Order: sequence, then C-alpha cells, then structure tokens
Amino acid sequence: MIIIPAIDLRGGRCVRLTQGQASAETVYSENPVKVAKRWIEEGAEMLHIVNLDAALNQDDTDNLRALENILYEINIPVQFGGGVRTLDDVRRLDELGATRIVIGTTAIENPFLLSHIIDEFGSTIVVGIDARDGKVALRGWEKMSNLDAKEFAVKVADMGIERIVYTDIARDGMLSGINLDATRQIAEVSGLKVTASGGVASVDDIYALRDIEESGVDSVIIGKALYEGVFTLEDALDAAGSNEDDN
Repeated sequence: MIIIPAIDLRGGRCVRLTQGQASAETVYSENPVKVAKRWIEEGAEMLHIVNLDAALNQDDTDNLRALENILYEINIPVQFGGGVRTLDDVRRLDELGATRIVIGTTAIENPFLLSHIIDEFGSTIVVGIDARDGKVALRGWEKMSNLDAKEFAVKVADMGIERIVYTDIARDGMLSGINLDATRQIAEVSGLKVTASGGVASVDDIYALRDIEESGVDSVIIGKALYEGVFTLEDALDAAGSNEDDN
C-alpha cells in the first residue's frame, strides 16, 4: 500500500478544503515547497498535488509556479490534478515533469478528447472519480451529474485508462473514515488500479485498505489527518507496510 501525502494549492499556498468547499479553507503553509520537502524527508514515495484554483475556474498562475518550484526541488514522482481541461494543459504538465496527470471533469464532459489524450500520454493519465452518494461530481465538485460512479469507472477502463483516483466527497476533509465498500467496488467492477481518497481518519483506515488490496486498491491519498497531526507519516507508512523492511 503506497501512502501519498496531498498538497492542495490555492493562491500558491498549501491549504485544505472541507468537502471541497472554497469557503471552508484552512491554510497550512505559505510555502508548498517546504511542505513537499517535509513529506519526502519523512518517507513519502509520491506526492498528490491539486490545483484548486484551476478546478474552480480561477487564476492558477501562482499554483503552477508552486508546482514548477516543487518539481524542481524534489526527486520523487508527483501526481497532479485539478482543472486539467485541455490537451495543452496535459502537455504543459507533462513538460513540467508531472509523473501522473489526473483528469476529472473533461473525462465526463468530453470523452472524445480524453481518448485523444490517452492515445498520446497512455498510463500517465489517471481519471479522477469524485462521487457523492454514488454519483459523479465535476467542475471542482460544484456540479453533480446523474452519472453512476461504477458505470463511469467501467467506461474509462474500456477507453484504456489504467488507474482511477476515487474520492468520496462527503468524507473529504471530515476525518470520518474512508468509504471502504465504495472504493473496493470501483476497483472490482473496473478491473483497474485504484487510489483511495477522502476521509482517512486513523491508521485503521490504512489497515482496512490493505485488506482489500487484492481488489486493486493499491494506494491512498492522505491530507487533513497528516496536517492536523492525527497520526504521522511514519505511522501511516508503518501501517501500510512500507517500513517493514526496516524493522
């Protein structure tokens, strides 16, 4: 189980939003590079960076500058998403050095474009499925669709996607525990690798995810629990089995 600390960018700062609500913002650092280095020093193997401003259709100049600085300063893979809407967006992120690029809204609204992006970038492309009550949300979670999350997962699998980031919006930033059943079902019906996201509240969530690893859930993004000190990254890595070789 891979533990992936999250760095959510808004106005070039490291923040967290509760349930994706722009009005429920907590600023954790004015220096995202420092945050990225902290997670690496504590053992992170990958980072998940979110461009909140782009997802909310706002000016993201400061966020892209922060991403560029992070990529320049660190040497582990970065998974980046938020407001990736065009082929040019993907190309720019690829040129900057993002290892994985997460596409959400465009995958829903323009599957033809998604197909072209997959043809050009292959396994670099990850589809983000953000759901509430089993239905897919889009446009920075501000709009709900009638699209069933599991049906959508099967659709993108058929298009050639290899990985999904699955987020339960109702649990994101709430420290209420991962939606284990929904995450497992997404993996099982799609046959894809799945990165779990949203609501990790304790290391017990990580143990629970390890128990369903055979279904295809092989990693988890953790944000608020780390920033609020509910547990340490070392604790998370131990629970994931990442530090077993060191013991």
